[in-house]
Amino acid sequence: MKNLSRFLVASLLLVSFATVNAQDKNNPWQVSFGVNAIDVYPTNSGRTVAGAPVSGGWFDKYFDVSDHWNILPSVSTIAVSKYVGDGFSVGARGSLNKIENLGDVRADDLSHYAIDGTIKYNLAELWDGGKKFDPFVEVGGGYTWIDEIGAGTLNGGLGFNYWFTENLGVNIQSSYKHAFEDYLLPHFQHVAGLAIKFGGTDTDGDGIFDKDDACPEVAGLEAFNGCPDTDGDGIEDSKDDCPNEAGLAEFNGCPDSDGDGIADKDDACPTEAGLAELAGCPDKDGDGVADKDDNCPEEAGPAANSGCPYADKDGDTVLDKDDQCPDVAGTVANNGCPEITKEVEAELSAVGQTINFNTGKATLTDDSLTELAKVVKIMNDFSSYNFKIEGHTDSVGSSALNLRLSEKRAIAVRDYLVSQGIATTRLTAEGLGEGSPIASNKTRAGRAQNRRVEFKPVKN
Repeated sequence: MKNLSRFLVASLLLVSFATVNAQDKNNPWQVSFGVNAIDVYPTNSGRTVAGAPVSGGWFDKYFDVSDHWNILPSVSTIAVSKYVGDGFSVGARGSLNKIENLGDVRADDLSHYAIDGTIKYNLAELWDGGKKFDPFVEVGGGYTWIDEIGAGTLNGGLGFNYWFTENLGVNIQSSYKHAFEDYLLPHFQHVAGLAIKFGGTDTDGDGIFDKDDACPEVAGLEAFNGCPDTDGDGIEDSKDDCPNEAGLAEFNGCPDSDGDGIADKDDACPTEAGLAELAGCPDKDGDGVADKDDNCPEEAGPAANSGCPYADKDGDTVLDKDDQCPDVAGTVANNGCPEITKEVEAELSAVGQTINFNTGKATLTDDSLTELAKVVKIMNDFSSYNFKIEGHTDSVGSSALNLRLSEKRAIAVRDYLVSQGIATTRLTAEGLGEGSPIASNKTRAGRAQNRRVEFKPVKN
């Protein structure tokens, strides 16, 4: 008996070490060790042994430990059961004892051995489970020996487990055993001892068993049903758009380093607070061009000019991009180019009257070339204008001859101006003959004035 007790105690310690960190509802196996008490008194009203009565009425002196209970002061009961679902467990229990009291009859240290099969129902299932207090009902059958005489029994009982930790508790229960043979007295067997649950599977080792682990192959947290939160931001990885970077719930777990309300993953400038319309980048000058793309971040300017303001070199209020004469001040009406004034027109007219030709000739004189230098300057100063060159003659000779001659004279002037750098496209030459005199053709001086050239500016 002493050796058996030592074996049971050693087994208890072994199982205890093997079940550390188990969880109640996940562990299908339960092992219980303890002591048992046999009491025949409350179950055998009217029965006698060797002519002496063994009991009173049913449940009479049910709790009378001193007079009727038979207790072996050592580990005398071991039970094992397995949870099979829906609150039910099946198992087996073995017990040994010494019978000294058969109710009021004293016995001579009769050996008692029993082995029972059990079906247990956890009553906590009726109110959606219990954490610590775990009551149950139990039915089953078995075989009991008193010394060498044995008989079958039908058993029923009530009890509870009370769990101190996730896997260790106490087991208290009381069972009625009805004997199928008259020579075995019906009796109560009370059990008290330690209970241990174990056997749950935790594949990822996170302390949450696979049965309740939403991520059974990846270590996680109880708060997320066993799923991980790699970056520790309180958002489980499956719902975290940035699982490797701690972030904010409002950005689905992604960080916003610069605090501009735009998650770093969507922020083109994650280290500088910026604007949503510029993908999180700043715009110091408020011109709608992000500083990173703005060649002039301190001065407002259009995107078309890389964020820089357009220049107006000549200060005429017409921006260089629209100014056809960016280096010369002009007018808005003339696209930034200077307009020919009445004074300039008068100067052109005066120069034209000095461009004289010999009678019947289209050759420019040296004096005429000097005057044409003034025309070249005016044309360069007013580059936005084209010019019409009109050739005229006096009335000497036929009209047809004079028309051809006036045209040659206009062309001679045009060709000279082209030779001085004026673009051909800006000049047109036309001969008008003798039809537009400005002086009398009856005098030599008048005819000299009529052999002239006129310059007519034309806006582009």
